[in-house]
Amino acid sequence: MDYGKYKYEKSKKKHGQAHAHHGKTKEIRLRPKTGEHDIGFKVKQAKGFLQHKDKVQVSVIFRGREMAHVEEGRRVMENVVQELLEFGKLESTPQQLGKRMICTLAPK
Repeated sequence: MDYGKYKYEKSKKKHGQAHAHHGKTKEIRLRPKTGEHDIGFKVKQAKGFLQHKDKVQVSVIFRGREMAHVEEGRRVMENVVQELLEFGKLESTPQQLGKRMICTLAPK
């Protein structure tokens, strides 16, 4: 009998599931001027992350003069969060950190 194989099987049984999926944090990055189709694609990716029990951090990044139009970025953030709320719950509300607006969603 292969002793290495025996030890491996024994360790698998001891831990229950072989490799349980531990939630990682995935990020989707957007800009205030990101197009509707591109936002839809990112939302679809984020839904997949949430269904796989990963946390999702939504970031809206402002560059240059976009800082003068923070409300545009907030609107993008609100739309994305609304679409994702059926797959996850809000962990931290959208907040402005310098040139970034960040919000975190956890899987349900």
